[in-house]
This record gives sequence, C-alpha cells and structure tokens, in this order.
Amino acid sequence: MMSNETDNINESGWQGGDEIITLHLSITGRVQGVGFRESMRLIAQALNVTGWVRNLADGSVEATVQGEEAAVEQLVNWCHNGPPGANVKYVNARAVEDAETYIAFSRWAGTER
Repeated sequence: MMSNETDNINESGWQGGDEIITLHLSITGRVQGVGFRESMRLIAQALNVTGWVRNLADGSVEATVQGEEAAVEQLVNWCHNGPPGANVKYVNARAVEDAETYIAFSRWAGTER
C-alpha cells in the first residue's frame, strides 16, 4: 500500500510538529547599544527562527520573527530580558497574517530593511 502524502499534514495544513507562526515585535527600554540585535540573531539561528531585527530612531528595537510556535515563543521570552546590559521595559508581540516567508534571520543596521 502506498503512503498518501497528506498523511503527515496536520489540521493547519503544515507538515511537521508545530504550526509556523509569524510575529511582529516592538521592544522598548535600554535595548540599543547593548548587543541586542546581534544576540537576538544568534538566539534566533539556534532556534531555527527566521525574520529580521532593527533599531528604530526612537531607541526601540523592532523585529519580525517566524518559525515553529514553540521556538518563536522561546525567542519572545528571551526578548523580555535580552542580553546582559539590556533593560527591557516592554515587549509587544502581534501576529502577522499572510506574512512573507523568511529563509534566514537578518540584523539590519538601522531603520531601513
């Protein structure tokens, strides 16, 4: 008997374990000049989370993160503390519907992406 390719697709339509989600993050506090973006990029890569992160002119950090739900949640949890030297005041996460697909995690130099 041949296996049907749809046997491994869950109710959400994604193959594999967790559902793929995309979140947009706004992170405020002392989050610039402390290695936040580079640390976030390294953590995201370790978790197989894709997307991007950048500094904003108002002193906050903005990011879009995409991956398996459990991995994205781990990254968001990390954002609440950030790297040593950071003093995170607030993390706002909102779901992004119909997001583009990211293949890596990028650290942008400034407000342009």
